[in-house]
Amino acid sequence: MDLQEDIKKLIISSLELEDITPSDIEDDAPLFNEGLGLDSIDALELGMALKRKYGVQLSSDKELNKKYFYSVKTLAEFVKENTVE
Repeated sequence: MDLQEDIKKLIISSLELEDITPSDIEDDAPLFNEGLGLDSIDALELGMALKRKYGVQLSSDKELNKKYFYSVKTLAEFVKENTVE
């Protein structure tokens, strides 16, 4: 399975987004504000879901996290780089 597709499904299920399918989420579209419209609470939920599913540890650096959480594509890159095998 494609990691980006998997992350889209994780976003939808962990944030209980109804009426949205993975194909509705663009790989490069912002997840916050003008894009998917997520907020800081969603970021926490998503961070926990990523930690549970992939075992990744998020940074305490807010700017780095903003970069990682920008889009599905940046999240997938973060997971690839930080997944503990």
